[in-house]
Amino acid sequence: MAIPCVIILIVFSYLPLAGWAMAFFDYKPGLKLLGTEFVGFKWFVFAFDDPELSNVLRNTLVLSFLSLLSTPIAVIFAIFLMEMTNSRLRKLIQTISTFPNFISWILVFSFAYAIFAPGDGILNKVLLNLGWISEPLNPLANSDIVWYFQTAISIWKSLGFGAIIYIAAIAGIDQEQYDAASVDGAGRFTRMWHITMPGLIPTFITLLLLNIGGLLNTGFEQYFLFQNGLTQSKIQVLDVYVYRLGITLNNYPMSTAIGMAKTVISIILLLSANYISKKLRNQSIF
Repeated sequence: MAIPCVIILIVFSYLPLAGWAMAFFDYKPGLKLLGTEFVGFKWFVFAFDDPELSNVLRNTLVLSFLSLLSTPIAVIFAIFLMEMTNSRLRKLIQTISTFPNFISWILVFSFAYAIFAPGDGILNKVLLNLGWISEPLNPLANSDIVWYFQTAISIWKSLGFGAIIYIAAIAGIDQEQYDAASVDGAGRFTRMWHITMPGLIPTFITLLLLNIGGLLNTGFEQYFLFQNGLTQSKIQVLDVYVYRLGITLNNYPMSTAIGMAKTVISIILLLSANYISKKLRNQSIF
């Protein structure tokens, strides 16, 4: 039964790795790879000498760290939902908060533009009519707040779906612990602090380790769609940079070299975080 899954895994996850060979040749689109000159690590050297790469790495790491810092919000939201006594209201909030996860980034950008655009944006119209601001706000093109603005949008889009994992973890905690704590006089906050929170730590650590391994994988669609001339210098992340090199500038070898280096560094980060977790907490994901 597992054979089809193994075949799909090999075809879509491992066979494409053969394309990494382009990083070691002076490959041009339309030519046969073996018909081009083998140049070794030339494109890796070019990539790391590119002054733009340091700026791209800064943006990627800042946005990734902001995303890591926002991780506890999903935990708090999951606990908030599970503590609600009104089950209908809880299901309604959970459904509404999970829905954005299934919206494409193109629609998210359209919604954001409809709300925050300086000319016809709903927010500016309301604030101007109320007299709270004298000039329209333009958070979509404000480079001073673009990191926090994009992080807030990511949180809004993924909060409900991310909380599902923690809700499942809370549901797996032995109910007898809560009953015994109640008999001993523990209140809701005490039960939450001494039973729920410790029960969520293994799940939180596992997801944190996976997120650390993906520090350089901030994603492509969000930052590609939201970038503009005023924010590009602070929103161009590694995936957008690789796309621009490969598709826009036709520099396939250099974009492949950067993508290959990113994968290797991500694996090293994941193994390092896993090793530290194993040493400190005797828990690891493999």
